[in-house]
Amino acid sequence: MAAHFGRLRKGATTTAVAAVAVAALSASQAPGVTTDDLGRQAAGAAQPSGDAKTGGAGGGATGDSPYYTDLPPLKSPNPSPSASPTTGTTVSVGEAEAGIPATVLDAYKKAEAELRASKPGCNLPWQLLAAIGKVESGQARGGRVDASGTTYSPILGPKLDGNGFALIADTDHGAYDGDPAYDRAVGPMQFIPSTWAWAGRDGNGDGKKDPNNVYDAALAAGHYLCRFDRDLSVQSQMNAAILNYNNSTEYLNTVLSWLEYYRKGTHEVPDGTGTLPSHSSNSDPGASPSPTTPATPSTPSRPRTPSTPKPGGAGSTSPTPKPPTPSSPAPSPTPPTPTQTVDHLEDANTGKLTATAGSAFGTKVVVRAESKASKGVAKVRVRFTIIGDTDATFTGGESVATVVTGSAGTATAPALVAGEKTGDFTVRATVVGRVLGGLDYTATVTPRQADTLTRTSDTALTCVPGGEFADQVELKATYKGAVAGKVAATATLIKSADDATENDKGPYFKDADGKTIRTLTDLTTDADGVLKLPKLYANDATGTFLLRVNTAGGAVLTVELKVAAAAS
Repeated sequence: MAAHFGRLRKGATTTAVAAVAVAALSASQAPGVTTDDLGRQAAGAAQPSGDAKTGGAGGGATGDSPYYTDLPPLKSPNPSPSASPTTGTTVSVGEAEAGIPATVLDAYKKAEAELRASKPGCNLPWQLLAAIGKVESGQARGGRVDASGTTYSPILGPKLDGNGFALIADTDHGAYDGDPAYDRAVGPMQFIPSTWAWAGRDGNGDGKKDPNNVYDAALAAGHYLCRFDRDLSVQSQMNAAILNYNNSTEYLNTVLSWLEYYRKGTHEVPDGTGTLPSHSSNSDPGASPSPTTPATPSTPSRPRTPSTPKPGGAGSTSPTPKPPTPSSPAPSPTPPTPTQTVDHLEDANTGKLTATAGSAFGTKVVVRAESKASKGVAKVRVRFTIIGDTDATFTGGESVATVVTGSAGTATAPALVAGEKTGDFTVRATVVGRVLGGLDYTATVTPRQADTLTRTSDTALTCVPGGEFADQVELKATYKGAVAGKVAATATLIKSADDATENDKGPYFKDADGKTIRTLTDLTTDADGVLKLPKLYANDATGTFLLRVNTAGGAVLTVELKVAAAAS
């Protein structure tokens, strides 16, 4: 069925204006099907629905199930920068509607990163996933997900039984939606089972494809939108992708409204605290809203009470007081999530973080999530972030890694790998979904080292006055017997073995302008540990002169240079 806008609440006139504005902007990309000269569908056309590879029996990924019609505030998020308490990165802070639950936001950004690598031509923005997630499920019901990203209870759309909705008979034997008669849209991104069967993805690496997991659902939605070699940086192709997800112009306009809103700035909020939408595209008051957690069973209708004879007269009756309508039992308080019980992070015996440039650190950062009673808390997501002027990364080349705590409450960051930049940087550990103080660790990258220098040739280095040395000085550096590549070195023509100051007489090098220089800096051994110095020249001074080469790590070699007149 084609989904449609529900009735706007009182006072929502201003939000309606936003929808009108977006509709005007996108009018040129209306979903009518057109073709180009080769008979292909034009980029602005809606893709056909109705088969497994284009969207499912009801049309689109969702079977055109109802969706939330709430529009973003007219006031854009405040673009003033602020540091995120959980990531340390700069974000924009604005109204509550701009806040996205931490784990849900992480899932969207991870899906974007995966698509950037696997389908770079698609140009999928994570804000599009956020816009669809808002419209389909209110960001997984405000971020009610566990540490692995799975919703605490299934998010289900209404039965697609043809009663006000599309008619989609059961395709999964109730495996995903729990309904053996009809299909329902499932999970944070509201996939119908027949679409999930081929479009599902494993976004969190647990070996399962679960539509109720926000990492799996976000990645599946990203791949779904990127089909047909679409380039989502082209507006008409983005429109086609959204319409293929749920074939409704009103749906398109609502998603585009949220996309534009999120692009102007968002901020991370703790899991479970996101703002919930309240208005559905389903305008039939007797039908189920879209989407919701499983409904509480309805109270059975009260049986008719038989008439009671009126006192003093046969067969006469008097009004019988109606018994009170039984009320549903009060819901049990929702127990706190593991993340909500975390009080602080503690170091778990992390050692000294030091490595030579280009090598792996021998120590990993280990933290422990603890409650107020200092007990370890399992199943909590801990984010490790590399901060500072460094090219060091975690194994795999990432600067951010998220790890779930184990049964003892500990989380171990992936191994650090040093880059070429030397000096200190910071590794910060924070709890995802909580505004808590983090732990900072200082890591140090030291220069590559050599402990031995040797000449690669034993040929004497001689020259006549005013001439040039026939052989160039070539050395090889090693460290603990292994080749020492990319090691910094300095070469200086010194006065004597006991005086390492620069000599102002005797042999010399030339710079790029042909000027005399006697000290060379910024030298580096090659990948094989070899260092070949520039050509040496002699002036009129004769005698034995010394060239000294030093490397990082303490390797030193002194080479003799002899300048003498040629034999007669």
